[in-house]
Amino acid sequence: MSRPLVLIGAGEMARIALEYFEHDSDYDVVAFSVERAHLKDTELEGRPVLAYEELASRYAPGDAELFVAIPATGLNRLRTRFYLDAKARGYRFASYVSSRAFVWRNVEIGENSFIFEHNVVQPFVTVGNNCILWSGNHVGHRTVVRDHVFVASHAVISGFCDIGESSFVGVNATFNDGVKVAADNVIGSGALVVRDTEPGKVYVGSPARALPDRSSLDVRF
Repeated sequence: MSRPLVLIGAGEMARIALEYFEHDSDYDVVAFSVERAHLKDTELEGRPVLAYEELASRYAPGDAELFVAIPATGLNRLRTRFYLDAKARGYRFASYVSSRAFVWRNVEIGENSFIFEHNVVQPFVTVGNNCILWSGNHVGHRTVVRDHVFVASHAVISGFCDIGESSFVGVNATFNDGVKVAADNVIGSGALVVRDTEPGKVYVGSPARALPDRSSLDVRF
C-alpha cells in the first residue's frame, strides 16, 4: 500500500523527486507545498500546490510524510530551514535510495535524505539527515556524511572521511583517506582534498587550497 507524501518545493528538484518517488518507491506524491509568498500556480504535474503555512489544514503530521525537495540553495540553509521547521511541527520525513544505487547492508541513512542512482556507499558509512547525494558518487567505508550536506555527481570520498555539516561537494571532487572536512565548506569541482579543512572556507585546486578572503556563505548556488 502506497504512503502519501508531500514535496516541499516546486522547482526542478521537486519535479525530479516526484519522478523518483513515483516510479521507484512505495510513496504516492499527493501534493507540493511552498510558502505563500512564492505560490504562483495552484497545480504542478497534476497535483495541488499548497501554501506551506496552511499545510496542516490539508495534511496534518499524521496524514502524510514530507520530503524537502530543495537543492543546495544558500549553502543548504533553505532546505535545512524547512526541514527543521516541519520537524518541529511534528511531521515525519521520507528518504529515497535509488534501486540502482549500491548501498551496503549496514549503512545508516538519516531522514529527508536522497541518494540517486549509481552511488556506491560502502560498509559502515553513516549518511546524516537532510542530505543529497547526486548520481555516481563513491563513499568509502567508515565515512561519515554529516547533516545537511549536498554531494554533487562523481565525487570520490575515500574511507574514514568526515564530511562536515552543511557542506557542498562539487562534481569530481576527490578526498584522500581520513580527511576531515569542516562544517560549511564548499569544495570546488575537481578539487583534490588531501588534508583537513577549516570551517566556512571555499577549497579549489589540486591539491585543494582555501581561497583567501572568501567565505563559503558568499557562494551562490
